[in-house]
Amino acid sequence: MTRIAVIDHGAGNLVSIAQGLERSGANVTVATDPPDLAGADGVVLPGVGSTGAAMKRLTASGFVEPLREYEGPLLGICVGLQLLFDTSEEDETACLGLMGGAVRRVEDSPKLPHIGWNDLEHARPDPLFAGIEPDATFYFVHSYAVVPDDPALIVARARYGTAFVAAARDGARVGVQFHPERSGPDGLRVLANFVAHCGRSYRVA
Repeated sequence: MTRIAVIDHGAGNLVSIAQGLERSGANVTVATDPPDLAGADGVVLPGVGSTGAAMKRLTASGFVEPLREYEGPLLGICVGLQLLFDTSEEDETACLGLMGGAVRRVEDSPKLPHIGWNDLEHARPDPLFAGIEPDATFYFVHSYAVVPDDPALIVARARYGTAFVAAARDGARVGVQFHPERSGPDGLRVLANFVAHCGRSYRVA
């Protein structure tokens, strides 16, 4: 059975995420310490709140260097996606630096935070969205979004006043700004696609 480690750094919808992964056939471990990542086929980095607070919690729990060294499938959710990038203008925070770029406040927005359902504008095909209709909608709660240095990292955008990055990938590392665990059947399909990808990948020693 595919084993997925969901990092518990004190901020994230861990129960809903774990249930969604388990419905997709994964054996889920809630990782509270770095040794919990050993033997995982994939890792999920959730997050809510601010990047600064999340980085402090990751640092305090010892996850920063293990995440930087991890080469297997990694899925960032909401703030978890933002943490994959270099820096965030929210709290002027240095993040994990796994993808080149910055996190910036959503510009020209009617009101922040952006809370609600949006469809995606797909920039390129990606296995994370396999079997999902182009007009599917996903649930967002955020005020900031990632701005990759390389536009080729962008998988999908959404619009809230202006276009912002809703999904990005660099190799095995991928992230979504929306909450798949709160996005109904299509969100569960995103989690299932990640589990399927992990099942085809190698295990971490």
